[in-house]
Amino acid sequence: MKRVSLAGLDVSRLGLGCMGMSAYYTGRDSDEAESVRTIRRALDLGVTFLDTAEVYGPYTNEELVGRAIAGRRDEVQLATKFGLVSHFGRGRPDSHPDNIRAAVQGSLRRLGVDHIDLYYQHRVDPAVPIEDVVGVLADLVTAGTIRHIGLSEASAATIRRAHAVHPVTAVQSEYSLWSRDIEAEVVPTLRELGIGLVPYSPLGRGFLTGTIRTTGQLDADDFRLSTPRFSGDNFQANLRIVDEVEAVAREASATPAQVALAWVLAQGDFIAPIPGTKRVTRLEENAAADALALSGEQLARLTAIRPPAGDRYANMTEIGR
Repeated sequence: MKRVSLAGLDVSRLGLGCMGMSAYYTGRDSDEAESVRTIRRALDLGVTFLDTAEVYGPYTNEELVGRAIAGRRDEVQLATKFGLVSHFGRGRPDSHPDNIRAAVQGSLRRLGVDHIDLYYQHRVDPAVPIEDVVGVLADLVTAGTIRHIGLSEASAATIRRAHAVHPVTAVQSEYSLWSRDIEAEVVPTLRELGIGLVPYSPLGRGFLTGTIRTTGQLDADDFRLSTPRFSGDNFQANLRIVDEVEAVAREASATPAQVALAWVLAQGDFIAPIPGTKRVTRLEENAAADALALSGEQLARLTAIRPPAGDRYANMTEIGR
C-alpha cells in the first residue's frame, strides 16, 4: 500500500472507514467478529489509516476499533471525531471547550490509547467560533493528547479561519463521482494551504459498487433510504452513473468499486479516501484499487459524468458551514 502525507501526517493512501461496523448500515448482517477481522486484515495489507467517531453507536465503534488494534497501536494512524455528542445536555452540535475536553478523554479511554493521531470536529458548531474550537485543540496538541487537528464538512471560509489559529492537517468531506460539491471552493483552498483531503463515502454510500440496483436491497432502518439520492425517481435516474463506472471497469478488468476509488486517488497526492466496509472480502477488493491506474481517456469519461439527482442529505443546512 502506497503512503501519502496529509500535511505531515503519514498515512496509507487508502484508509478504512469503520462507521458502518456499528452504525447506520449495520442491518441484518452485522457481525462484530467479522468487523474485528476486517480491521486486523486491513493492517496486514498496509491499510493503517482508521477512521471512527464517538457518535458512531454512540461510543460502540470506538470500543470495537480499540479492541481490534490492541497490541498493534504503533501500526495505526487513528482518527476520531467530536462534536455530535453533547456531554452536557446541550444538544448537537456541541463544540464548547468543556465538551471537547470531555469528548477526547472518553475517546482515549474507549480506544485504549494515550493519544489520537487526527482529531476532527465532526460538524461546525455555529454557537462556538471556530477560532475558539481550534484554540482548545491546539492546547491538546501541545499536551500530546492529539497529534493533528482536522475538520469535517467545513466551508472554505471556515477552513481558512481555523488554519489561521493553528495548522489544520486534514479536512474530511464527502467526495466521489457521486458527490463533487467541494471541487468549487474547498479543494482549491486545501491545495493553497497545503491541507490534506480525506474523502468519506468515496463509493457513494455503496451506490458506485454496482451492487445496489433497487432500494429493496436495503434494510428498512438503513439511513440511506431517508436521503434524496436513494429515493424514488432519483434512485432510478442515478443508475446511469453506475452504468458508466461499470463500463470503465469492464475495460480496465477491475471492479466498479476499484474504478471509483482509482478516480478519487487520481485527483491528487494529498488525498486519502476512507472507504468503509465490515467485510474482509470487500476490504481486499478496495485495497487493490491502490494498484489500478486508469487511462487519461477513462478518467476524462468518468469526470464528465453528470452530477446525481437529489441532495446528499434531506437537510443540507447543517453541512459545510
